[in-house]
Amino acid sequence: MTFKGLGPDPKREQFRRYLEKAGVVDSLTSVLVALYETQERPNNALEFVKQHLGAAGLNSEDTEALQQEVLELRQRCTNLSEENKDLKTKLQRYEPVPEDGATAE
Repeated sequence: MTFKGLGPDPKREQFRRYLEKAGVVDSLTSVLVALYETQERPNNALEFVKQHLGAAGLNSEDTEALQQEVLELRQRCTNLSEENKDLKTKLQRYEPVPEDGATAE
């Protein structure tokens, strides 16, 4: 972007060269061209771009499955933490803390 009588912003030009060198500009251009050339426009253009850029290599089904797995693992972690707490409580009944307050580990 240039203004009257001023040259291009050096920081902006440096960033543009960085994006070109990294292949970002070519990748974005390719995806946008593919979107433009599709016969039927997708309902979700952003999802189209993500899929064609290979956003983390996952599709929405993979993402949903991973989100479900995270929920299940969090629940399992909560259950195991509760079980651990209960077991520690039971253990304290059988192994009282020494009178000097030190705990055996």
